[in-house]
Amino acid sequence: MSHASTVAVLGAGALGAAMATRLGDTGHEVRLWNRTEERARAVAEHAAGVMAVGEVGDAVSGASVVLTVLRDGDAVADVMSDAIDRLDNDAVWVQASTVGPQSAGALAALARDHGVAYLDAPVSGSTAPALQGKLVWLVAGPEDVIARARPLLDDLGSSVLHVGTGVEGSAVKLAVNAWMAASTVAMSDVLALCDALGVEHATFVRVLEAGPLAMPYELQKVGLMDDSSYAPGFAVQLALKDIELAEAAAAPSPLLQVVRDRLEATVAAGHDNDDLAAVDYLRRPSS
Repeated sequence: MSHASTVAVLGAGALGAAMATRLGDTGHEVRLWNRTEERARAVAEHAAGVMAVGEVGDAVSGASVVLTVLRDGDAVADVMSDAIDRLDNDAVWVQASTVGPQSAGALAALARDHGVAYLDAPVSGSTAPALQGKLVWLVAGPEDVIARARPLLDDLGSSVLHVGTGVEGSAVKLAVNAWMAASTVAMSDVLALCDALGVEHATFVRVLEAGPLAMPYELQKVGLMDDSSYAPGFAVQLALKDIELAEAAAAPSPLLQVVRDRLEATVAAGHDNDDLAAVDYLRRPSS
């Protein structure tokens, strides 16, 4: 695959739109498809090298890489069942949606049944890292297939971690997202403790930054929480979906049950499409 390849991005949500924009900026010819076509058009209007395509079959036909960035496994299966026969023989399907290992296995079987090269390849990171080319790829699949998709992976990510040959990428992604959700809830609760103790948040952050306990993602969330700034990077409803996927694989621990309860309460309070920082709404109600 040459660097200036034709890429089909299926899904124009926040992450899919950011990926498409980045790929266009780095020289790829991007065909962006979304079930609601207007959403793809809105992205394409402001992104160089990105064209909105109305029919999913037209988007994937002739593409070197087909990148699926959809909400869940059912959505991916529905879309790809219609589109997969239109893929070129040498195309690579990079499945980047967070679907859990069970659905990832079914999607891998769909690809295998149609003779399509498949990578189970979710990412760690959200819209800002995608636009900056700083996602972390969690890739499972054959090394030769990874090599064929590598120009795209490198343009979108700062790291490409080969974690297995099956659906290990989807398994690792659930663990990463459970950690992310739990640590964000913990940050909100610790800020409430700081308030009760009279500890300034800037002092708390400075202490963390001085030692080994700093977690850049959560330190960034402090500012968002204090400003009640919840413009989505990673939406609460998606975090809840991922916790539910984790529960399908293993009974939730007491900690993850508390995290789920907090996410459900945040969704019920109307923050379902807001950033995960919105779990802090109980401490700082939105104005």
